[in-house]
Amino acid sequence: MPESVPVRCPACRRERLYTAPRYPCACGAPVEPRLDLHAAPTAVAHRTWEEEWITVHCRSCGRHGQWPRPELGCACGAVLRLPLTDPAEGPADGATDEGGGETGDRTGPPTDAPEGGPADTGQPTDTPPPSPPLSRPPFRPIAIRTARDAVTATALYLRWLGHQDIRRADQRPTSGIGLAARGLLAHVDPSVHPASLRDVECLWLTAMTASADCVYFSLAGYTADARARADSLAVPLFVLDLTGTPQPVNAAAEGLDAPGA
Repeated sequence: MPESVPVRCPACRRERLYTAPRYPCACGAPVEPRLDLHAAPTAVAHRTWEEEWITVHCRSCGRHGQWPRPELGCACGAVLRLPLTDPAEGPADGATDEGGGETGDRTGPPTDAPEGGPADTGQPTDTPPPSPPLSRPPFRPIAIRTARDAVTATALYLRWLGHQDIRRADQRPTSGIGLAARGLLAHVDPSVHPASLRDVECLWLTAMTASADCVYFSLAGYTADARARADSLAVPLFVLDLTGTPQPVNAAAEGLDAPGA
């Protein structure tokens, strides 16, 4: 179960119960940052991109993933940053083979092979069929209430698609938020206005300059001209619903979202 702790705002001294977020690891197991129960939260005075992300260790597979830093908005208007223990600290759940001592003692060749087996005939065994490709686990969205939530939901979705090195784009767009991964640029538009043709073209040109693919995520959808231009440029367009699930709106986006893509 997610960890819940009482948090007292240093500005107004109100206390609220905070539940640590859970994020989906690439292996499918939920991971969550470990809160420091002995330290007080701090009010966020200014933001930097490096401080917005933390490293969280998955105790199931040992991966270290980058996720948004836990924060809590107080009714007085302050944004509180929750104290954490070292997110990457802690040994992975190392599993050892059962009976390791016994298997390690088997130094000689097997004896008394059954008659008619591979040892008697000298014939190679049949090659096993290739394993089918692993399907992606179900996407686990987060509800969108703020622009920050829209960026977090997009980062989660891009990780679900297989991009593990999500970061802030080097070249910031004139509006919205730019995210980048290896070979990919993503634009997150949390405004209440539909994305325009110019918005789509600017993203495509920036991606072309960086020799990268691109994808657009919008809360308010797209104008008809923007959708037509995106189709001609093969730019995937997604609409973020309030559950945090990106919905594909053109064929290029459907190709990314399809199982096995």
